[in-house]
Amino acid sequence: MDQQAYDRGREIRTEVLGRAYVTGADTGDEFSKPLQDLVTEYCWGAVWGRDGLSRKTRSMLNLAMIAVLNRPNELRTHVKGALTNGVTRDEIREVFLQVAIYAGVPAAVDSFRIAREAFVEYESDR
Repeated sequence: MDQQAYDRGREIRTEVLGRAYVTGADTGDEFSKPLQDLVTEYCWGAVWGRDGLSRKTRSMLNLAMIAVLNRPNELRTHVKGALTNGVTRDEIREVFLQVAIYAGVPAAVDSFRIAREAFVEYESDR
């Protein structure tokens, strides 16, 4: 493990998703801990830690990709992270309209539904 990438990843992951989320992910069992370590080091440290794109841009890309992949739990998490990174509700709507055209209306319909729920959760957490 690259400890520097892991530490940077944990810092970014906490800033974007919140301490409660990261702490909850860290309390996984022996089975899931290696996955959480991998996500922290590579996803959040090695990729999110790069300077090439802003966090806002990365969040918008994630919303589109996760919507297309039909991963509702991750989408809910990343909608809230996108709000934290300065993506507006209007911009989130535009991302999902783009998804409708290029990946299908059903993916967009589900994404809008999940986003509305995530907006409520995000506001209640603040």
